[in-house]
Amino acid sequence: MRNLLLAATAAATLIAGAAVAQTSLPLIPRDVLFGNPEKANARISPDGKWLSWTAPVDGVMNIWVAPAANPADAKAVTAEKTRPIRSYFWAPDSSSVLYVNDKGGDEDFLLYATSPTGGETRLLTPYTKTTVQLVSISPTIKDRVLIGLNNRDQKWHDVHSLDLKTGKITPVMINEGQFAGFVADAGLNIRMASKPRKDGGTDFYMVDNNKAAATPFASVGLEDSQTTAPAGFTADGKTLYWVDSRGRDTAALVAQDVATGKTRVLAEDARADIGGGIANPRTGELEAYSVNYLRNDWKPVGNAIAADLAFLKTQLKGDFGIASRSTDDRLWVVGAADADRPSSTYLYDRQAKKLTKLFDSRPALAGLPLSPMQTLEIKSRDGLTLPSYLTLPPGSDSNGDGRPDQAVPMVLLVHGGPWGRDGYGFNGYHQWLANRGYAVMSVNFRASTGFGKKFLAAGNGAWGREMQNDLLDAVDWAVKNGITTDDKVAIMGGSYGGYATLAGMAFTPTEFACGVAIVAPSNLNTLLASIPAYWEAGRAQLYGRMADPGTDAGKAWLRERSPLYAADKIQRPLLIGQGANDPRVKQAEADQIVEAMRSRNIPVTYVLFPDEGHGFARPVNNIAFNAVTENFLSKCLGGRAEPIGDTLAKSTAKVPHGAQFAPGLQEAMGGK
Repeated sequence: MRNLLLAATAAATLIAGAAVAQTSLPLIPRDVLFGNPEKANARISPDGKWLSWTAPVDGVMNIWVAPAANPADAKAVTAEKTRPIRSYFWAPDSSSVLYVNDKGGDEDFLLYATSPTGGETRLLTPYTKTTVQLVSISPTIKDRVLIGLNNRDQKWHDVHSLDLKTGKITPVMINEGQFAGFVADAGLNIRMASKPRKDGGTDFYMVDNNKAAATPFASVGLEDSQTTAPAGFTADGKTLYWVDSRGRDTAALVAQDVATGKTRVLAEDARADIGGGIANPRTGELEAYSVNYLRNDWKPVGNAIAADLAFLKTQLKGDFGIASRSTDDRLWVVGAADADRPSSTYLYDRQAKKLTKLFDSRPALAGLPLSPMQTLEIKSRDGLTLPSYLTLPPGSDSNGDGRPDQAVPMVLLVHGGPWGRDGYGFNGYHQWLANRGYAVMSVNFRASTGFGKKFLAAGNGAWGREMQNDLLDAVDWAVKNGITTDDKVAIMGGSYGGYATLAGMAFTPTEFACGVAIVAPSNLNTLLASIPAYWEAGRAQLYGRMADPGTDAGKAWLRERSPLYAADKIQRPLLIGQGANDPRVKQAEADQIVEAMRSRNIPVTYVLFPDEGHGFARPVNNIAFNAVTENFLSKCLGGRAEPIGDTLAKSTAKVPHGAQFAPGLQEAMGGK
């Protein structure tokens, strides 16, 4: 009884402290954080004559183009009505802008083209059940590109040449060898192909006249399969670049002489893998690389752009990146952001050393209470270093020592993948939750990418156990350091982060006050049995890092680590969000755990979006789910919430079960 009274007193103090810190701060409206940005994704055309970006047209993100000399004279050149355009690029001759889009989140991405002066958009890949891939763009061949199509066999992509003027598609290399990827040179000649191995590794084959050699010239096992890959040829074809972890822990940047096979290391870092690279748009020679341990940093290779990078570092606040470059390399589009400031985009004239601001992505956030992000190194119970990030509610840390004046409720926000990572920078979810009164913790648990192959391999066979322990260790750190108390922590995430949420609620049912699971696998056997066909190349790697469902031991492991079979252990409130068209984590993953809980009279709220896939791409749907989420968290953790209002009515949300368990949800659903 004494412990219960102490816990109740601590909870009351916690909520009171959060309320004091927050009362004078405005609630940042959800649509300001999660609605469409005003502008985003700027590019310069290869010839330097056009600027492009995405911006809303009737509430849907479309492509806009303006003369580079007059950005104010912009007009929309696409007219998507439902699905936002999230990925696009310029044709090498600057005569068209190309983009990919799917329908309802099904990930059958097709390729479209439109003129920078407007007019009718052309569908370049008029196929069904097809996911197009861009294989190569040449700096010298301007009228065509190489694309991969899986319309012949959904599991494997054949390479085709696409004539950008006529739209004619010509087969180049039929993928009968079941290759996962291809590397072409500046002449659009396929020079290399990679093939997955049964052990989860990769074999690399030289290709001549569109035929792969009989034997591989290089091979890596499972341990190097995600940290070693070719990074492209120079324009003269004499040098092949690699990101390469063979013989080392973290991946280095390596240059290989094609004629002799000799290699030399251009860059490496003991803390993290080499990440991105900047290659000269004409020669293909690498001029800079990035390392992202706790924060991303660009470093020059040689002197070609060293002075430019140094200039940009002095002129821009936060972390920056180069989004695109004109072929003559005179004009760059550069983006910069900080944790408490969303991205701004600039046009950089190298000759004039002039930086011109083009736009802020979310100007409505200016002057609103945004919080800085702390970088942390947290030790796991078995000695691993977990690079992590913490955002505190604005006004909660009057001493500026990185600790709140009083402990506050916390949301543990878990990244997806799991072979992905969290990073430093502006994060709308961190800002939203911090504004509502919560500390927000993001942890790079074992299996996260970018920190070397040993850290990655530490996650092999660790779903639901050691990977979960890393998250719990981060929570323990937060409690010991006065960030929060152990009875006021929620867990939330999407994809693998959703799995971690379900695992936390089912396997450690008293560790978290509540959970929010988005597109979350609940049964690992059914997850692996239903992966998309075009993921075939990664199947052996999934089995190697998880378990092989073709064996009795593998099936048993997958069942043991599946939250579905421990659903009866769940004690705390759970909110589940799902896209009906998700090809990766099928709707059945949500349906079956909701049914398992419903049949046992365990409260769960289930929100389903019939026009979404793996995540919620349409802002009206994302805002609706976040409206439910923040009111759910408010009841659970005691933070602030903007009322749900009419967000559900504007979305396609359905609530198959449990509306009564989420505050305000039944009323907001109305007649839906």
